[in-house]
Amino acid sequence: MAYVERQVYYFEQPGPSNTADAARFAVERAQSLGVGTVVVASSSGRTALQFLEVMMDAGLELVVVTHAVGFRAPGEWEFDPAAARTLREAGATIVTGTHVLSGLERAFSASAKVGGGSRSEAVAEALRRVVAVGLKVAVECVMIAADQGAVPIDREVVACGGTGSGADTVVVVRPAHTNRFFDCQVRELVAMPRNR
Repeated sequence: MAYVERQVYYFEQPGPSNTADAARFAVERAQSLGVGTVVVASSSGRTALQFLEVMMDAGLELVVVTHAVGFRAPGEWEFDPAAARTLREAGATIVTGTHVLSGLERAFSASAKVGGGSRSEAVAEALRRVVAVGLKVAVECVMIAADQGAVPIDREVVACGGTGSGADTVVVVRPAHTNRFFDCQVRELVAMPRNR
């Protein structure tokens, strides 16, 4: 019987205090697997800058996935322009996209006139509740990045998401485009919070 033994890290609590460790674990796993890309969710740029600092001389590509313009307020992009400049100057790719697992569906489920949930929101909620909020975020960010052509779909990436802010979940994923959701594979769990 063939198997692979790998280290998995568990944070006692979710949240941004885990970001530096999550970045370190992401770099370690990417290097040990020969994976060239780390994908990280960052709505303001703070988490992305922490990852950039840890990844500085690691020889890895950083892909940052942000909220769509208008996510919090109409016409506004939450990402700090100075952080975006710093990241781009360092060679990072920034992808701004609509949430794959909610997007238009959220407008219907939040509407008093229409109401009800959707299948994509059910998938999102299952990932959030059964495993970790950060898993939902990481998977979603990989698909957003794949849809924008920022990550290849034929090579694994290390993906990182968080609970609220920061990063507390790290996984190895084989990407897929949104319209091929069931081709997306979480292949390794690297780190996650135990209590959610």
